[in-house]
Amino acid sequence: MPFFERDDVVIHWEESGSGYPILVFAPGGMRSSIEFWERAPFDPRRALGSEFRVIAMDQRNAGRSRAPITSNDGWDDYARDHLALLDHLGIERCHLMGGCIGSSFCLGVIQAAPERVSAAVLQNPIGLDQNRGVFFAMFDGWAGDMKKRDPDLEEQSLAVFRQRMYGEDFTFNVTRDFVRGVATPLLILAGDDQYHPTSVAREIAELAPEAELVLEWKEPVVVPRTVERVREFFRRHTPEEKVAARS
Repeated sequence: MPFFERDDVVIHWEESGSGYPILVFAPGGMRSSIEFWERAPFDPRRALGSEFRVIAMDQRNAGRSRAPITSNDGWDDYARDHLALLDHLGIERCHLMGGCIGSSFCLGVIQAAPERVSAAVLQNPIGLDQNRGVFFAMFDGWAGDMKKRDPDLEEQSLAVFRQRMYGEDFTFNVTRDFVRGVATPLLILAGDDQYHPTSVAREIAELAPEAELVLEWKEPVVVPRTVERVREFFRRHTPEEKVAARS
């Protein structure tokens, strides 16, 4: 069972398949961990592993990954974890795919290191649309479990952390102005509920210069077509030298 350590952070990760790498960020909010892919409309490890090297991970303080929790924590810490894992694996450039909170993680990596991302699939992107309360409640449920693990955690630190995660607008971690300038190709599989508002997916697609939007994708009857579209999207944006090397 592979683990990667960076300072006081321990990240559990797994990989399957071979080929051009795709780093995938699971659904689950603050509990985002590999096991949540089992509950998604399709699991990228199985759907894409025959053609790509799929790397999945438990986010800090989810699944088997651990990290200190402070009031200074926020989206940037997750992005640093993601880039550090790529460094650890010797991956200079890759595709990304994220479900739910993972879509914001994708945008965070693109913001931090755009040169390292060749394309990204945003599945069920989260965002603000008269729903901040459900994100605060989700965070508080996770925070309660963290306090059971570490009774010394301070309520004030957790409250500040919650605000840093879900107190902003849009996708919570990047601005509309940033998305307007994103050159990375994006395939957006829109959500349709409180946590994953269709309005947010539509707005990302309208703002980003290189975006494709899919509204109907998760019903069992259309999932095989969705998987093929995702594969085709990643194939199309895999750097040519990598395609040549694989052939």
